[in-house]
Amino acid sequence: MKSSERLSAALHVLVHMAERPDAALTSAEMAAFVGTNPVVIRRGFAGLREAGIVTSVKGHGGGWRLARPPEAITLAEIQHALGERVVSLTAFEVGQPTCLILRAVTAALDEAMQEAERALDRRLATLTLADLAADARRLNGGRGLPYGESHHGS
Repeated sequence: MKSSERLSAALHVLVHMAERPDAALTSAEMAAFVGTNPVVIRRGFAGLREAGIVTSVKGHGGGWRLARPPEAITLAEIQHALGERVVSLTAFEVGQPTCLILRAVTAALDEAMQEAERALDRRLATLTLADLAADARRLNGGRGLPYGESHHGS
């Protein structure tokens, strides 16, 4: 799974968790939401657990839950906990580091991309899991989110 896919899959699962705060979800259930293996979920969610975003209990009746209300979990902290970026804004490699024009172009692009990343980080810090869940419900005509059934477009 590519890094952008890991972040997207984690957000997908976390929105399901936000919609069912009293339910502990197994790794198998979570993996089914995004079409992956439960081991991939457990590995990916380890960073979220370390960051205090989710908790997990092993054994019968165990599973994963949000550690905090969805209103208190931002997309910025999820991204940080996973070590993933929504997008990676990097300039091209300078083929001729001695070329003054390429150095000037690269410096300008790097500065612009760093500014764009800071703006994106500020925006992600204002978005919560509750916001994503509300948007998903709105897209579903105001009804709750599907659970245990296919809800992906064809």
